[in-house]
Amino acid sequence: MHTMPTMSFIDTGTGFPILLGHSYLFDKSMWSTQIEVLAKHFRVIAPDLWGHGESPALPGSTSSLKDIAADHLHLMDSLNIEHFAVVGLSVGGMWGAELAAMAPKRVKSLMLFDTFIGNETEEARERYFAMLNAIDAAGMLPQPLLEYVVSQFYSRYAAPSDVQQLTAWLSSLCTERLRTSIVPLGKMIFGRPDHMAILDAITCPVHIATGELDLPRPPVEGRLMAEKLGCEFTLIPKAAHISNRENPDFVTTLIIDFITRHQ
Repeated sequence: MHTMPTMSFIDTGTGFPILLGHSYLFDKSMWSTQIEVLAKHFRVIAPDLWGHGESPALPGSTSSLKDIAADHLHLMDSLNIEHFAVVGLSVGGMWGAELAAMAPKRVKSLMLFDTFIGNETEEARERYFAMLNAIDAAGMLPQPLLEYVVSQFYSRYAAPSDVQQLTAWLSSLCTERLRTSIVPLGKMIFGRPDHMAILDAITCPVHIATGELDLPRPPVEGRLMAEKLGCEFTLIPKAAHISNRENPDFVTTLIIDFITRHQ
């Protein structure tokens, strides 16, 4: 029998379980500040996405965001966790929404940060695919592209150490990891179909929040989903795409308040 490889993950704290989903090109350590505080109140499960952090390469059977959601549900099954909250940022929010729609009896609350489940504009998709094809061809991130990618994630409010860490990680990515996981995952994310319709299948309480300076996922997108769901929307001050790193206390408080009310 073919067995599914297992994602690398942190399992810490006790109480109501929260599943954390990190951004593309990051790993579970993206949530380090939140995990420290959340683990005092909740059980926190923080996996590394395929091909990110310490997780193995993207499995051949995983070809959509829905498949990635199913992979995370499989992880929760393996931990015998029946009910849980999902807190996802960027791609973590994309598969998080898919998971909440897929397992409505199990996902008790959902928080979507700096994400959008509609599709990209044609122009944006072409730009992303051109970058991914350039990375695939070079087997690395050429310097100008590296600088551009980092600037899309962080604003002037970012800690210099965070910017340096991301730059160093992106520079260190080997050709094999880029070609087998990073590029195909990028195409899965940026080539995704419009899944706004799945919002109708999400029955749990939802909170959506976007950094006021987010470039790839501007606040207008978060507001659009919140409007469709009729749920709360929060604009995160002094934060860009990786809002939980740029304004950590604000985001941590938001998570604790929301999950405490809806567990």
